[in-house]
Amino acid sequence: MENNFFDIQVNGYAGVDFNQPDLTAEELHNTCEKLKSDGVTGILATIITANADQMQKCLQNVVQYRNEDALIREVIYGIHIEGPFINNDDGYRGAHPKEFIAKPDTDLMKALLDSAGGLTKIVTLAPEIDSENNLTRMLSDEGIIVSAGHCNPSIEQLRSAVDSGLSMFTHLGNGCPQVLPRHDNIIQRALSLSDDLWFCFIADGIHIPFYALKNYLSVAGIERSIITTDAMAAASAGPGQYKISHITLEVGNDGIVREPGRDNFAGSSATMKQSFINLVEEIGLSEKDAIKLTMTNPLKALRIEKDNFKVSLK
Repeated sequence: MENNFFDIQVNGYAGVDFNQPDLTAEELHNTCEKLKSDGVTGILATIITANADQMQKCLQNVVQYRNEDALIREVIYGIHIEGPFINNDDGYRGAHPKEFIAKPDTDLMKALLDSAGGLTKIVTLAPEIDSENNLTRMLSDEGIIVSAGHCNPSIEQLRSAVDSGLSMFTHLGNGCPQVLPRHDNIIQRALSLSDDLWFCFIADGIHIPFYALKNYLSVAGIERSIITTDAMAAASAGPGQYKISHITLEVGNDGIVREPGRDNFAGSSATMKQSFINLVEEIGLSEKDAIKLTMTNPLKALRIEKDNFKVSLK
């Protein structure tokens, strides 16, 4: 069987950070080559919270290089914009810089979408910040998937957002404080809406212990779950010091990505190939179910026909 993974959240890979304004076409081409060699058929390049000018420049880079390079065009199916409209409380914001987290602003959102040249497939935001659901409705009406993430909405706010077009949850179990109320917390609230949302999980065993991920998958259901890496430049590159946007990160021999002096995770060094192995060997899923999580379901959520994406399941 040939694996053809699809990853809907890739901030960088193989030593390259997509969130650098000076990203070059050669760097992006080489990254796409490495992704393909690691069994990744397609990705959504992910641009995270930064100042508006930087976010727009990074989006424009992806669009320009994709237009000019057939390999980049083949691998990068679209763009995932994560932020800047997220919860700015410590713990929920993760590594997203507090000074650039923004209040709902349809003009800024439109500017980001324009810079992404029609390639935006997912926008991650905090429903409680978009309290009137104006951004959610605007994006949903454009056919863009609205995903909750780095957020702490009440169950009522989540339900209202779903009614307005919210259809996904970004890396559930992460983007929240390590200590939460035991019952009324964002993980439990989100999972209670398993009939309405796609749930994305990181399967590296670091962001979520494997036993907890097994529980989450059981509640969310294989048919409504997606495995992503949330990969940054260290993925497929090894330990060392890297950047995501203007944030300096350290990756140890344990593969954990952290800001120096902080305990929270900041993206991951995971690969989809290792994630697939983890699903089978650590959690005990069948290869058929692991394929659903790493390829079939991402394509289904994005409404991509497998035959149109050159996917093979030999």
